[in-house]
Amino acid sequence: MKSRLCYEVAVRHGFPMSSLTTSRTPARTTSRPALDWRLRFAALSLVWGFSFLLIKVGTDGYAPFQVTLGRLVFGTAVLAVAMAMKRERLPRGARTWGHLAVAGFLLNALPFSLFAFAELTIPSTLAGICNATSPLWGMALSLVALSEDRPTRLRVAGLGVGFLGVLTVLGAWQGFTGLDARGTAMALLASLSYPIGWIYVRRTLAGSSQSHLSLTGAQLLLATLQLAVVTPLFTTLPTSFPVLPLLAIAALGALGTGIAVLIQYGLVAEVGPTTAQMVTYFIPVIATAAGVAILGESLTWSTPVGALIVLAGAALTQAKPRATGDAAGDRRNTPTGTVSDSRGRGRLEATR
Repeated sequence: MKSRLCYEVAVRHGFPMSSLTTSRTPARTTSRPALDWRLRFAALSLVWGFSFLLIKVGTDGYAPFQVTLGRLVFGTAVLAVAMAMKRERLPRGARTWGHLAVAGFLLNALPFSLFAFAELTIPSTLAGICNATSPLWGMALSLVALSEDRPTRLRVAGLGVGFLGVLTVLGAWQGFTGLDARGTAMALLASLSYPIGWIYVRRTLAGSSQSHLSLTGAQLLLATLQLAVVTPLFTTLPTSFPVLPLLAIAALGALGTGIAVLIQYGLVAEVGPTTAQMVTYFIPVIATAAGVAILGESLTWSTPVGALIVLAGAALTQAKPRATGDAAGDRRNTPTGTVSDSRGRGRLEATR
């Protein structure tokens, strides 16, 4: 079956996406996954929520670029095993690989590195909340870069509410005192990098016939190669190899960058993107709880309150306008598994 790249789901549903989003039209089958989708949803929320804690632990023993390189190596290894088991091949074509290299930089190498550097000076709780602003950045950029995304009052209001939440988290009324501006800016830039990458992917790889696993595996491989070149230029070999930070990096890559991607593909295929995207709203909550409970990070009232406002704004930006009667009729008559945009192609069926 032909697989299709489905960036639009990531932008409109706010996935914290770090990989290419593709889908295959699912075959009709009566078999069920071994684990209930709710358990897998909870596992995905925990894995991505704990990622910021793992980054913090990893940077306690290794340089940020080394943490990112290790994360990508372990994540790529997981997808390589999955590709071997499913007998998937890497994509072909120099043009596709060129676009995948850019996607790997914008969706993996750059944001992963920025978060690692940011957490040298800011708590993991703040990094997790900054990550939740990706749907807000995506909404703002899509209005400028994607002509088919028409703004509505509700979505624009959500954008304003979301950034009000960011100012609340940062304590704007106190003049941002006690806050490391550089680290916070890096975390926000990391969250901005994701929607820039999504838009690039949508414009360049939207017609790909490759499977999601093949594209994502190639994307992570290229991001790994990028870090393999950069890391030796800016870091030196560690004189020691602390075990706990190394285990944190391994878990960050294998679970948060490898297995989590596979889990989300399965979730979207089973319950659809609308339900699967709700994981976005659990990530900052879990990141905050983990940072406070395990790392002993301090928490003021403005952090959870601001986080709730950010999530409310993000939810509003994903609100869909009511369909007109004609549009609804068109959707009812559209075959399942086709791709939809403003030029009249069918409905999106997609994954992260």
